[in-house]
Amino acid sequence: MADPHPDTRRCLRPRVIVTRELPDQVEARMKALFDTVPSDDDSKWSAERLRDAVAACDVLVPTVTDAIDAALIAAAGPRLKLIANFGAGVNHIDLAAARARGILVTNTPGVLTEDTADLTMALIVSVPRRLAEGEKLVRSGEWAGWSPSGMLGHRIGGKALGIIGMGRIGQAVAARARAFGLAIHYHNRHRLPAVLEAQLGATWHADLDALLATADIVTVHTPLNADSHMLLDRRRIELMRPHVFLINASRGGIVDEEALVDSLEQGRLAGAGLDVWEHEPRIDPRLLALPNVVMTPHMGSATYEGRVASGEKVIQNIRAWADGHRPPDQVLEGWR
Repeated sequence: MADPHPDTRRCLRPRVIVTRELPDQVEARMKALFDTVPSDDDSKWSAERLRDAVAACDVLVPTVTDAIDAALIAAAGPRLKLIANFGAGVNHIDLAAARARGILVTNTPGVLTEDTADLTMALIVSVPRRLAEGEKLVRSGEWAGWSPSGMLGHRIGGKALGIIGMGRIGQAVAARARAFGLAIHYHNRHRLPAVLEAQLGATWHADLDALLATADIVTVHTPLNADSHMLLDRRRIELMRPHVFLINASRGGIVDEEALVDSLEQGRLAGAGLDVWEHEPRIDPRLLALPNVVMTPHMGSATYEGRVASGEKVIQNIRAWADGHRPPDQVLEGWR
């Protein structure tokens, strides 16, 4: 592959525009190092506001809520040379368009792995054990006390967990799940080294359909890109057996949400734990009405520690670029 690193001109104090409010200590550090324009509120920016920003900065710091598409990149001024994304996922950025304009793209990988794995494990436990239903029952004031048949759920020990995407987060989930007595199965584009499979007690399935037909609980940890969009379509959702629980803390566009709701309503799936949606923040009203679905507001990475660590990575990437070096977290067009 040809060297994708464009010209690294030195930029001593670049103008940096940030699209969302970041932790105070991160913003303070950015202001000290760069000519930083922080966001004056924490709401999603309009397309017009984003166009004004890319026309007036050396570095744009967007988040997953910002659509950095080809049209926006085409509207960028000549000084924009770095898009330093705050977050690991870059499916909202047109990497090919950025590359064509000589604009570097960076992200913040690795720092949110443990937080997302923790949230995933919480969903894996809470959906079969009906924890959200139980919490609502207690708050309603209608709970009549313990009974042998009250709020029965399903134990997870001894069940087969199917992990789709065995990268950093998938492996962290596997390590946690093994401690809960789950048998680990996974589908990945490439098989893990034998020593790592042995460490995680993981069985590889080259065929995703075979994994879905085997697992009792399925959890999604692949990035959203052209290959994974609607990876769990209606056909694949219907391969899962009626007692299966589906967990998604990756991206909503990986799962056909309409097909998922249909299967849940018709009893062809036992339940779901969702931290992301296809059209978030809009959620299908039918999902909201289902008692066997646990929903959290895209908070898989929402820890103070994780947000600060992401901000520090953004700063490291900007400093490296400003000093004329390749940023440590440069994203290539073929990113997976």
